[in-house]
Parts: sequence; C-alpha cells; structure tokens
Amino acid sequence: MVQTGAHIIAVGNEKGGSGKSTTALHLAVYLLHQGHRVATIDVDSRQQTLTRYVRNRRATLETSGRSIPMPKHVHLPTAWGDSIRENQRAELDIFTKAVDGLRHEVDFIIIDTPGFDGNLARLAHGFADTLVTPINDSMIDLDVLARIDLASGEPIETSPYSRNVQRARAERQTSTGRGIDWVLVRNRISNLGSRNASQVQDTVERIAARLGCRVAEGIAERVIFRSLFPIGMTVFDPLEADLLGGAPSMSHVNARQEYRSLVAALNLPTPARPDTAATPMRLSA
Repeated sequence: MVQTGAHIIAVGNEKGGSGKSTTALHLAVYLLHQGHRVATIDVDSRQQTLTRYVRNRRATLETSGRSIPMPKHVHLPTAWGDSIRENQRAELDIFTKAVDGLRHEVDFIIIDTPGFDGNLARLAHGFADTLVTPINDSMIDLDVLARIDLASGEPIETSPYSRNVQRARAERQTSTGRGIDWVLVRNRISNLGSRNASQVQDTVERIAARLGCRVAEGIAERVIFRSLFPIGMTVFDPLEADLLGGAPSMSHVNARQEYRSLVAALNLPTPARPDTAATPMRLSA
C-alpha cells in the first residue's frame, strides 16, 4: 500500500521501563537506513529518554566523525498552568503544530510516550496510524492491558490504558474513517524457555483477541541494548569494536533480526515520493 503523507507510529504503554524509547529509536533508525525520511517526537516531559538517546547519538556523530543517519527530533513539554482546560488547549496546539510541520517533510513520524496517563500521551495515541505497545515478558506487567484470572489465564477486565486506547480508536474511526492498527510486542523475553514464558505468550494472545489488536514477534533481553544507549546507537548502525569497547557478538546480530521481524510485522505502508504525493490528510485529536 502506498501512503501519502507521513505515517504516524506511536509507541505507548503506561508502565515505565517497558522499552518504549529503545523501540522508538530502533524503528526510526531502521527506517532511516532504508532511505526513508523520519522524525521522532518525545512527549515524555519527565524522563525525556528518547530525547537523551537522540542527543547521545548526535554527540557520537560529532565526536567520532561517523556518518550515521539522524531523525528530525522534537521534544514537546507539558503545559504547567493553573487551568487544566487551558493546559490541554495549549498542548493540543503545540502537538498539532509539531505534527503538521513534519507531515510534509518526512515519511514516518515516531512518537515516544511517557509511562503514565496524560494529555500529550492521549493525543499521541489518537493521532497514531500504528500503535506499538511493548510489554515486559512477565505476567505482572500484563495488568497494563487487562486484569487476569490467574487460575484460567483469561482476561477478566480491561485496564484503564486499554480503555483509553479503545476510546482513541473509536474516535479516530469516527472522525477520519480510519482505524489505529494496535500491535502488542513482548519485550525482554528470556533466552531460556520456561513455563512462565509460555503462559505469558498464551495470555497475551488471549488479551489481543479480547482487545482486537495484533501480537508481533518479541524482542529478547540483551545486554547490548544497555551498551548502545550511552552512545546513541542501535543494532542497525555499523558498530566497530572501538565504539562498543569490544567486537559485536551474535547477540547483536540476533537483535537486529528481531527488530527487522518486528518492522515486517507492522505492515507499514510504502511512502509516496514528494513529487508524487498528494496533500496529506489533516487529523484531529
């Protein structure tokens, strides 16, 4: 499918530490290496993890002289006025201007959201064409999606986060006639098979059926991701021994393949080139 206008990917989960920022930058850099124009937006005003990741990447580019692709990056702050209504109006304005300003410049916009509910996070979800939700590979972390009957493994009740996403999907369908493709991704999967891992996979699939979303191949727990953040690099970049402090291992190769499989599972559109693209559709929050 050929896409006209930037395709928006939001990476969302209301639990902190689920790997959202790592996933966001890896998706961005993969698409950059494929020759696409990519922008990243960080709406996490507290942690700003994606912003720090991009800054680390820029510092590595400047100090090492390496040729590495950079996304256009924007950080959006939370409004802190006394009026909640005025704050939300200001955030909608700054968010809409940022997205509209990038629509004509890039093929993909990737938005990293905070690990808590907030107006900017809801706006990001509502604007998304694709929503990627990384979930740590643990039964404990599945409660961000639904309350689980521990005896049967069946989802009993959807979580506040899932209800927010379903509301955003319904509103987007009504206002634009297009839905949000919601994809769950198991993250930090143990390399050792276990009964718990099998239980998590089965439960995630049951939750996905309940919520009407998809499940993509997961990303294993790997030390290399912690090594890459300080230098702002990803598994898709050329990683020499002097940069990593040691030669890349098979773990690096396997991580690259896992992220390639994730991108394939997202079924992203093929962007139209600027000289053939039609005027992008303006989305409303």
